[in-house]
Amino acid sequence: MTREIQGNTEKISEFTVRRLSNYFRILRELEVKGVTTVSSARLAELGGITSAQVRKDLSYFGNFGTRGLGYKVTELKDAVIRILGLNHRWGMALFGAGSLGHALFFHNGFREDGFYFTHVYDIDDEKIGTMWRDVEIRHVREAEDRLRAAPVEIGVLTTPKESAQEVVDLMARVGVKGVLNFAPKRLELPDNMWLRNVNLAVALESLSFYLSL
Repeated sequence: MTREIQGNTEKISEFTVRRLSNYFRILRELEVKGVTTVSSARLAELGGITSAQVRKDLSYFGNFGTRGLGYKVTELKDAVIRILGLNHRWGMALFGAGSLGHALFFHNGFREDGFYFTHVYDIDDEKIGTMWRDVEIRHVREAEDRLRAAPVEIGVLTTPKESAQEVVDLMARVGVKGVLNFAPKRLELPDNMWLRNVNLAVALESLSFYLSL
């Protein structure tokens, strides 16, 4: 059964989690600019939502801010970091060292948020043995033994769709708990794993629709 990310409890939707990620980025930018306090109205304006939505989202996790004074930017940012689990260093294994995998691996924003690729796997003999930063690209047949010896929490999948389910089955066997899937295929996961699909083609088709109106 495919398990989609829905949040920590049934009442917290995926949309709330996405907005929390947006709040984190807004608060980080405000902090860099030297802003010390922000109102829910201003946070809502910067996020393109309503102040009532901001207050509702935050209320799931505790009481923040002071009526009439707003939120302390750094305190709220640190609270959102804890809520999102960004105070933890997350190890990731990348399956697929093609162009998309390369772009993801070298995206510095992941490291800034605490996400680190510690494994890269492929089947292309020309790539096997080459180094990306301090990570050697290994053949996928080595993945199960290596991930048992040096486990990670997250697997990132950029393989062709034909091999995607086989790789996810491998991830399940070695205890990977979260999968970020870029392969255009519906995947079956056990109930103790979380799946987040990223379909770039769907995003572009959505843009095409609106541009064609």
